[in-house]
Amino acid sequence: MNTITPAVAQDLLANGATLVDIRSADEYAREHIAGAQRLDVAALQAEQFTAPVIFHCRLGQRTRQQAARLRASVRADVAAYLLDGGIEAWKQAGLPVVRDRSQPLELQRQVHIAAGSLIILGALLGATVSPWFYGLCALVGAGLVFAGVSGFCGMAVLLAKMPWNQKASR
Repeated sequence: MNTITPAVAQDLLANGATLVDIRSADEYAREHIAGAQRLDVAALQAEQFTAPVIFHCRLGQRTRQQAARLRASVRADVAAYLLDGGIEAWKQAGLPVVRDRSQPLELQRQVHIAAGSLIILGALLGATVSPWFYGLCALVGAGLVFAGVSGFCGMAVLLAKMPWNQKASR
């Protein structure tokens, strides 16, 4: 599948192409390109698209990783493209996006912030109060390793239940 620039994508969209955002619902709710459909890669069906389609994510990595599956969702005689650089390249090109700052940060970013904060806190308390606080760093690190290996992140589950995340469009 060919990659295209935001300018080329804009021209294709003006001529009837479909724009598909494969990011998570919380990412899409906070910011998306106007007119983009948000679809889960896992929900795509073979030959689902019958008109030219442009797939995008945040930076282009997810679309490149899923290129074969995305291509399979488009009829063989229909053009399919990946937006090079994703929504971030779209914004850098000065093209408009729809933003809803009332939506919470993406859950993955919240996990990064919480895990990093707990590690810093454990290190500071370990150095100044008691070496036992280094255990907090080890616990968070073990949780991150477990999440990476198993695909289950307990911190993400906990954060998703927080009140500020209940208003996210899912």
